[in-house]
Amino acid sequence: MSAPTLSKSEAREPSPGRRPGSTRTDSAREEFLRSVRRNLSAHGFLIGAVLCFSFFSWYPMVREFILAFQKNENGETTWAGWSNLTYIFNDPAFWQAWRNTLLFTVLALLLGFIVPFVIAVVINEFRHGQGYLRLLVYLPVMLPPVASVLLFKYFYDPGYGLFNRILEVFGLPAQQWLQDTDTAMLSVVIAATWMNMGGATLIYLAALQSIPGELYEAAELDGAGILRKIWHVTIPQTKLILSLMLLMQIIATMQVFTEPFLLTNGAGPEGSTTTVVYLIYQYAFNFNNYGSAAALGLVLLVILAAFSAVYVRLSRSGEDE
Repeated sequence: MSAPTLSKSEAREPSPGRRPGSTRTDSAREEFLRSVRRNLSAHGFLIGAVLCFSFFSWYPMVREFILAFQKNENGETTWAGWSNLTYIFNDPAFWQAWRNTLLFTVLALLLGFIVPFVIAVVINEFRHGQGYLRLLVYLPVMLPPVASVLLFKYFYDPGYGLFNRILEVFGLPAQQWLQDTDTAMLSVVIAATWMNMGGATLIYLAALQSIPGELYEAAELDGAGILRKIWHVTIPQTKLILSLMLLMQIIATMQVFTEPFLLTNGAGPEGSTTTVVYLIYQYAFNFNNYGSAAALGLVLLVILAAFSAVYVRLSRSGEDE
C-alpha cells in the first residue's frame, strides 16, 4: 500500500504555528548573535582604545582651546576673547623662547639627524656583529630619560665633570658648560642627541638593508668610491625615509622640555635655554596664568599640526609610489 501523497497546494502551505519567512528571520538573527559573540572581545578592546584616546588626547586639546579664550580671576572663570593671545605676543619671553626653540631644532637636526645616519651607514658596512652594534647604539634609548640627563649633568660639572677632565688631558681650559650662555644650548643638544639617536639609527639601518645590492655592485663597476656610492645610491634610495624622519625630528625637537628643565633648571643662564614648552610650564605653574599657557600651547599646536600635515602628505605620496 503506497503512502499518501500531498498535492502541490498542500505542500506549499506553511505548517501550523509558523509564519511565512520566520525560518529565514530566525537563522539571520542567530547568525547575527553568533557574530556579536565572536567579536565581542574585539569590540570591547576597540571601544576601550577609543575611549582612552578620546580622554587622554582629544579632551586635553579641546580643553586647551577653550582655556585659551578664558581667564580665571578670584576663582571666577570669564571669557577673555583674544586677550591671552595678545598678552603672549607682547611678552618678550615669548619671542626669546621661540628663538631658543628654533636654535635647539637647528642644532639638534645637525647632530641628531646626520649623526644617526652616518652611524647607520658605518654599521651597515660590517658583515659580522651587527646585532651587538645595534644593541650598543640602542642602549641609551632604554635608559630612563631622567637618569640619562642626570648622567650628563655630572659630565658637565665644571669642577669634577668628565668633559673638563678630557679637556685637561689635551691641555685645553675648562668650560662652564651649563653656566655659559654660549655653550648652554649646545650642551643640551649633545645630551638630547645621545639619548634619542638609537631609534633613528635603527630606522636608517633598516632602510639601508632594503637597498638592492646590485645597485652597489654596479656603482663599484663604474669605479665609485664609498662617498660616491652614498651620494648616488644610498641617499636617493632612502630619500623618503630621510624626509619623513626629518619632519618627525622637527616635530619632536620643537617640544623639548626634559633636557633643559633638568640640566639648566629650565631657563638657563640669562634665559638662553628657555623653550616654548618650558614657557608654557612657567605660565601655568609659576605664574598661575592658565589662559596664557593654553594660548601658547594653541599656537604651538597649530605650528606642529602644519608639520604633521606635511608628514601625512609625504607618507601618502610614498605609499602611492
